[in-house]
Amino acid sequence: MDGIIPIYKDKGMTSHDVVFKLRRILKMKKIGHAGTLDPNVDGVLPVALGKATKTIEFLQETGKIYTGSITLGIATTTEDMDGDVIQTQHLVKPFSNDEINKGMRTLTGHITQIPPMYSAVKVNGRRLYDYARAGETVERPKREAVIYEFKMTSATTFDEKKGTQTFSFLARVSKGTYIRTLAVDLGRQLQVPSVMSQLTRISAGGYDITQAHRLDEIAQRMTEKESLGDWLMPLETAVAQYPHVELNDEQWEKVKHGIGQPASLHEPTTEKIVLTYKGDVKSVFAWRPDKNQYRTYRTFSIE
Repeated sequence: MDGIIPIYKDKGMTSHDVVFKLRRILKMKKIGHAGTLDPNVDGVLPVALGKATKTIEFLQETGKIYTGSITLGIATTTEDMDGDVIQTQHLVKPFSNDEINKGMRTLTGHITQIPPMYSAVKVNGRRLYDYARAGETVERPKREAVIYEFKMTSATTFDEKKGTQTFSFLARVSKGTYIRTLAVDLGRQLQVPSVMSQLTRISAGGYDITQAHRLDEIAQRMTEKESLGDWLMPLETAVAQYPHVELNDEQWEKVKHGIGQPASLHEPTTEKIVLTYKGDVKSVFAWRPDKNQYRTYRTFSIE
């Protein structure tokens, strides 16, 4: 099996757990996921099978869409509800929708984030969460992200007794965005502590949550049909974001031997292009300004 299977990851599982269990269900080893989801986050996890594992980096380059909730008036060590409470501020009255929306607008577009200590980012060869669990602090690298859309999707709920305010949101973001940190940054804009109180990823790698299947559903399908059928998305869907160029026989002979292609193949307005032959995706070529031609970037098949 070569292709992409969008998985609906339930809360309580790690992304590694999904891959481990899927290997047993499908009885194959060559499986990899594209984009880690924290255990307390549910939603879409694209998983590549067989030759499609070569597309993982392309799947990770696409943007993601999340829904969830943010709670104002409380902060935790992990920036979500799994961590220890480190700050509270009893809100005496709720923020208006206009105040919240204004804060969210300041966080759209190109922004700079500092990843949370409880994240998988490596500093000096160690994961940040390893430093955090050891009670150590370390300077964290700044990350650039693009927030295409960040908006409220519900009325706010004000808990007068707890002094907190909660509302639902939708965020459409680039790769490398820390959604937990986006919630904390919003609180910073409003000058109160804040936390990501719930999160679901509804789109990743170009696959929507309606296309995703739970592991138990996949196990049942394999038992009944011994095949994923149309649940397995073809390899080309993982590189759908790039221009596709169909090769003729002469061009294909050169491409399959790793020979570069001139700018006339496709106007070099994009860094990468997908080359197909007789309708099948064969490779990804990248534009090399120093060579003034397209050169092999990733090969899927030379057959």
